This record gives sequence, C-alpha cells and structure tokens, in this order.
Amino acid sequence: MNLLLGTAAMDQEDMQARLPGSIAARVQSARMKDGVATLVLDAGGLGAAAREELEAAVRDIIGAVDGVADVRVAMVADRAAPVVRPIIAIGSGKGGVGKSTLTANLAVALSRMGRKVGVVDADIYGPSQPTILANKGERPEAEGQKLIPVPSKWGVSLLSMGHLVEPGKAIAWRGPMAGNALGQLIDAHWGDAEVLLVDLPPGTGDVQLSMLQKHKPAGAILVSTPQDLALIDAQRAANLFESGKVPIIGLVENMAGYTCPHCGEVSNPFGSGGVEAAAGHAGIPFLGRIPLELQIREQSDAGTPTAAGEGAGADAFNAIAAKLAAWLDGREV
Repeated sequence: MNLLLGTAAMDQEDMQARLPGSIAARVQSARMKDGVATLVLDAGGLGAAAREELEAAVRDIIGAVDGVADVRVAMVADRAAPVVRPIIAIGSGKGGVGKSTLTANLAVALSRMGRKVGVVDADIYGPSQPTILANKGERPEAEGQKLIPVPSKWGVSLLSMGHLVEPGKAIAWRGPMAGNALGQLIDAHWGDAEVLLVDLPPGTGDVQLSMLQKHKPAGAILVSTPQDLALIDAQRAANLFESGKVPIIGLVENMAGYTCPHCGEVSNPFGSGGVEAAAGHAGIPFLGRIPLELQIREQSDAGTPTAAGEGAGADAFNAIAAKLAAWLDGREV
C-alpha cells in the first residue's frame, strides 16, 4: 500500500498503517471526508486515563497528516462490557424558561470539572443546542445504524435534530416519529461519555413519555421562572417524572433578579423565591438561582456558554453543576 496517497484517498487501511500496532488493532472503522478524519475505536477494558491517552495519540498522529483539518474520535466498549451511563433529563412545564441554556451550561461546567459529558437535544421541534454549543451547521457521521455525536470546542459532544435538518426548516412530525428520533439520538456512539444530559421539549407530551418508557433517566432537573404560571406547569412536569419513578434531583429558579447596569438596583420582573418555596413545599431539593442577565442571553446566541468563562453567571451555573456532580457520585447504582 502506498502511504503517500493523498488524504482524499485515505481509507481505514491507510490510517491504521500510520498508527502503532496496539492502537491500529483498536480501530473499528475510519473514514476521511472533506479534510475530516473520523475514527471509531474499541475502548474495551480501558480505564478513563488510558482512553484519554489513546484518543490523544490518535489525534496527534492522524492530525499530523497533510490535508487533515480535523480528527474526530468516538470510543465504544466491547459488547461483553457495555458502557452504562446515567441519563439526566432537564425538563420544564412550559417553554421560554431557559431549559436549553441551563442544559448547555451544566454540560460545560461538568466538562470543566473533568467529566465526559454528552448532550441530547430532544427538543425535536425547536432545537437550540447547536447554536449554544457552537457547532451549528455540522452534520454527524454514521457508523452502521448509529450516529456519531458532533464534538464541540467546549469539550461536550452533542446530537440534535438541528444537525439533521436544514436550518429554518419546520419539522412537522406526529408523536411516534418524534419518539423514534429521540431513540436515535440517545442510542448513538457516545464513546467515553460518562453522563448524558437530555434537553427535553417543554410540557408532558410524547417525547417525555418515550423518554420514561424506553430510556429511563437516572434523574431529572426541572427549571422554572418564579412566577406562579410557570410553577404550576413545572409541578405537572414533576408529577410526570414521579409517576415514572424518576427521582427529581432538584429545581432551578431561572431569571431570578435583574441588576440594572446603570444604577445597580436589583429588581425581580418575574417575582422572587417562588421556585425555592415550591421546592420546600414539595420536599424537592432546591439547586440554585440563575440571574436574569443580558450577558447570558448574548453568550448563548454567540455560542460561548456562560459557564465556559468567569463571573457571577458562570458561578451560578457552576454551583448547580457541582450539586449535580455530587448527586451522580452519591446515587445508588
């Protein structure tokens, strides 16, 4: 075989030939397209540190080949030892309360803590995670019958309907089709992801029922604004998860307090403390508050999640992520 072949002609055999024998033996598939090399590796029997070393070696070697602009690595465990990772559902009773922003920032905060995190954008009709995590317009590869998640520069892998349909195109699907789409997003090649955060659509419809019946979450986080109408809907979402015997990890109050940039006075357009009070009344943990800040909205639109930086907004997301991490570490497996 001629190892001087141009990258456009590089196939699995070519890439394996460039790798040391011990690494080449773990290559399940490899392909090259438009300067992007995508490899699926068998990580069976490897610990977290060994998987990181394996991924780094592949990126260094294949990334050094002329014409390779990007290297994407997905890891799968052997069938004898399947990866079991908890699914955390992020839900709300109604739309517009900041659920997607919370999901993305929790994922980024957990990633900065050293955890491998994947995000499933299950909001089939209004996917926004590709915008927040800055990989809008990219398309996932497929291996066999499964999708390979799209990486992000924030260390979080993502799968979303926003990656699979044309931007701006309406998705007019009935319930069963939406449920099947959710299954494809969750049952993907998530590699070494330790936890999946699932950004659910608002309400208590078909997607939520499919999640409960087919992909039993380990726990759920609910987000609401402090106003009474949002809290009523959040209670409905909590009832749905409880009926499916999914533990409620806690409630998050979003848009809690606005600090005037001119005078510094704090006001509460949506009320204050309603979510914490509701959590106490229901016996559900209260995880924290996210302030109503223009910067959070601007950073979400720009694909630079607040939790990736510093400041009061980042601190709020990091504090909630720390509580989620503690819950994950302490849960019964």
